[in-house]
Amino acid sequence: MKTILNVIWLVLSGFWLFLAYLVAGVLLCVTIIGIPFGIAAFRIGVYALWPFGYTAVERRDAGAPSCIGNVLWLILAGWWLAIGHIVTGIALCVTIIGIPLGVANFKLIPVSLLPLGREIVRTDQPFTSTGSTQRTGW
Repeated sequence: MKTILNVIWLVLSGFWLFLAYLVAGVLLCVTIIGIPFGIAAFRIGVYALWPFGYTAVERRDAGAPSCIGNVLWLILAGWWLAIGHIVTGIALCVTIIGIPLGVANFKLIPVSLLPLGREIVRTDQPFTSTGSTQRTGW
């Protein structure tokens, strides 16, 4: 089911959202200071390209630099990308078939607003972030 939703998503909105994140990432990578923001845009762009089966979790090791970075991201690119998700989500929710896709768009809004300090993981492994503790073998 995830594959079918991802293919429909790719055709209806995923490709265009991916292009928006790609443009934002390239513009942010123009300066050396913007490279971490550009990398975050590329990472979230791939998530926006194929969102079903993945989720965003907060990293426990993210500290004050990611908070400051999120404020800068919000000013530079976050608002515009979030508006894109809102418009696309509302357009997809017009039809019954598009409702799950619209909900996925709304799920991407917090990630598009504050991407730093988050990690994209598979939904069947939501606690495998780099900041979590790992169990040792029995």
